Amino acid sequence: MEHMFRTRGGSVDVTLARSDDVWILGEHRATVESDGRLKIHLSNGTSGFATVAKVGDCWWVHFKGHTFNFERIEPGASQSGDEGGLTAPMPGKVLQVLVEVGQTVSAGETLMVLEAMKMEHRILAAAPGSITEIHFAAGEQVQQGSVLLAMDEQD
Repeated sequence: MEHMFRTRGGSVDVTLARSDDVWILGEHRATVESDGRLKIHLSNGTSGFATVAKVGDCWWVHFKGHTFNFERIEPGASQSGDEGGLTAPMPGKVLQVLVEVGQTVSAGETLMVLEAMKMEHRILAAAPGSITEIHFAAGEQVQQGSVLLAMDEQD
């Protein structure tokens, strides 16, 4: 079954199929272990356990120290959205703000560190760009989906 999702880096098409106890996610696989944990097997041969939460049409995937957000796009829906906005993956506390307004950042650079569920979550730049807004300071509480900061992405 084909699905389209919006992520920080744009939109992606995902083919989901199930074979016995294995979910096929494009080039990757996922299995549910006997203890209920979800194990992701990447196409490059690495694997690890993931935590997944669904809120509305958004899937939050916590995998190998990173948090990914996938918003399902209904067929025929507009694909424009809040481009360049970076949101809190879950309720938590801002531990560090590592950038300033006007600062130029590289793709993959850590912008902010949150603490949620007794774990640190790094908010990363999906693309190179410039920070245009910072909405929270270190020590402040954030709600799931709160826009933490904004940036203009460079082409």
